[in-house]
Amino acid sequence: MKAVPRRKFIQQSIHGASSLALFPFFNASCMTANQPLPYADTIGLQLYTLRFQLEEDTPGTLSALKEMGYHQVELMDITQDQEQLKIARDLGLQVNSSFFNWTAITGKGEKVENLDRVIDLAKKAQLSHLVFGYIPKEDRQTLADYHHVIDGLQAAGEKCKKAGIQLCYHHHSFEFESIDGIIPFELLMDKLDPEYVQFELDVFWASIGGYDPLALMDRLAGRIRLLHLKDKQKGAADEYDESEIPHEAFKALGRGEVPITAILYKAQELQIDHCFVEQDWSPAPLSSVKHSYHFMQGG
Repeated sequence: MKAVPRRKFIQQSIHGASSLALFPFFNASCMTANQPLPYADTIGLQLYTLRFQLEEDTPGTLSALKEMGYHQVELMDITQDQEQLKIARDLGLQVNSSFFNWTAITGKGEKVENLDRVIDLAKKAQLSHLVFGYIPKEDRQTLADYHHVIDGLQAAGEKCKKAGIQLCYHHHSFEFESIDGIIPFELLMDKLDPEYVQFELDVFWASIGGYDPLALMDRLAGRIRLLHLKDKQKGAADEYDESEIPHEAFKALGRGEVPITAILYKAQELQIDHCFVEQDWSPAPLSSVKHSYHFMQGG
């Protein structure tokens, strides 16, 4: 990971300082103009952002990302996205991480994905990370449902570790809604063994779920391997049901109220492996991801 050197950041952004111990007082206004942010030179995109464009023209969409300057992409499903994997790598885009179908963990659904197949494909693709990214509504109604997912993740995490792959849990905002007086995300943090399951923190979903992303990053120090970067419309109300969130709540980086700059420096401090831009909804997705890329470069 080639992030901004600490000494260079301190010299240019906090005059006279000599330690990142001053990080709590960091403010984006301290940034030197056009200063690239941490992870700017390895920044990736979660391809869900461009799902409709990829359906129409996979090579052209991935080529556009490469031309913008993106360095890597995160796949939506390793079992479904073999063409995207090949094209991305042929273009010189790195692919280190992929989501996979939740049924491989829950064991529920009309067609249950085989976990061993998922891991085998990830290993053949030389991925470093696999991400469990969603629990459907019918499988998250009770705390017992969450315990079932936790048990499945623990077992899967052990298999992934043996294959040399890190399993991560990606959350939404529904995990922050209390069930019988317990917040499921707190349960996940308490019960998931960091040796086998780490987190892919999504700063938008944490924020709209009522949690401070920076404070959550501190609580999860040493347990976050991946980060999803997306901004949130100023004044957007907290919402636990992802289907009720208005599309306009999702913003390109720097166009909302999530402290993206401070989050990136915190990610650097915590030595997070990879950061991915994501914007679930946009009226002009390619324009939005281009803006987010330029934001990362200090533009």
